[in-house]
Amino acid sequence: MLKSASAKASMVKMDATSLEIIKRLSCREQSVAQIAQELDVSEGTVRNRIARLEEAGILNRCAIVDTDALPGHMVIFIGMKLTSPHIVGKAEELRDLKGVVSVAAVTGSYDIILIVMLNENFGLLEFFNEEFSAHSDGVQSTETFVVYKGFNFKLPYML
Repeated sequence: MLKSASAKASMVKMDATSLEIIKRLSCREQSVAQIAQELDVSEGTVRNRIARLEEAGILNRCAIVDTDALPGHMVIFIGMKLTSPHIVGKAEELRDLKGVVSVAAVTGSYDIILIVMLNENFGLLEFFNEEFSAHSDGVQSTETFVVYKGFNFKLPYML
């Protein structure tokens, strides 16, 4: 039987060293050797921690991009209000749509918020007509927010 990501994550020791490794991988271009030296641990310890954090689904090392620096790209946020209480199921359904970077079930005025990356060949119209329209059952309303300037706003490339 496969364990859920949260069950795997609960089996990983999240101490100050693990959090420092994540911080250094997230914010800087540092080698395993540099991280080990700064934390005064062996390179093997850093590699093992990284492997366990990845296996548990806590850490996912991927390239992120500054969308402002990518010509012809833009990011939108879509707030969705649903007609049914099946928020998590709808969020899971939407996460695999083309361009979707992230989906969150939230509190407040919306039930779900999507972050979507678009470009010159796959714009707002294509997202709503080709991707979202087939999954709009149960959606009462949407509101779209276009990011016209991001500040420290970097995302994995999803197109």
